[in-house]
Amino acid sequence: MPQVPVDRFVSGASTSPLGAYLDQEPWQATRDILDILSDLIVAMEESDYRRDGGIFFHRSARIEGGVTVKPPAIIGPGCFIAAGAYLRDGVWLQDHCIIGPGSEVKSSFLFSGSALAHFNFIGDSILGTGVNIEAGAIIANHRNERSDKEVRVHYRDAVIRTGVEKFGALVGDHARIGANAVIAPGALLDPGQVVGRLTLLDQDPVPK
Repeated sequence: MPQVPVDRFVSGASTSPLGAYLDQEPWQATRDILDILSDLIVAMEESDYRRDGGIFFHRSARIEGGVTVKPPAIIGPGCFIAAGAYLRDGVWLQDHCIIGPGSEVKSSFLFSGSALAHFNFIGDSILGTGVNIEAGAIIANHRNERSDKEVRVHYRDAVIRTGVEKFGALVGDHARIGANAVIAPGALLDPGQVVGRLTLLDQDPVPK
């Protein structure tokens, strides 16, 4: 069974602080995000960060009023989180990421310069460098429509059983997701891939 290498989609994955944790399948990393962030927090140099319980904000990050961030979370240099955003169940923002107003991010890793416009949902996902997501687009993380809710992934002509019921997407560097698009659970987006506005992208390999 082929492994889905995160660094094929995210060029800076192996040299990032997450490098030691991303040699596993992407859905295993998102499943283990609470433990991963706990490890990173223990090893962090706090001089450029301010700590609020289990949340680390870089001093250059900007956080507007009305934002909710639940620990653990690491908000890196130059990040901007707009009013009404909600970050929960483990979130890692590398640097210069934008979380637009009214957006929700759950159990996800966002690499440098990735941006959510507003009213987005990103669940149990890994977003590469410079990913841009327009208003209203979501990455769903749960197969609500099936009695068998295990997320399966289609990769290189193989169907991979993930063993998890929550996994959104692995989104390659500089991918673009248009307004009000829906990315169904278990998606793999190549670097530079463009998903049009109002598109449903469902790569589910399980017969309907």
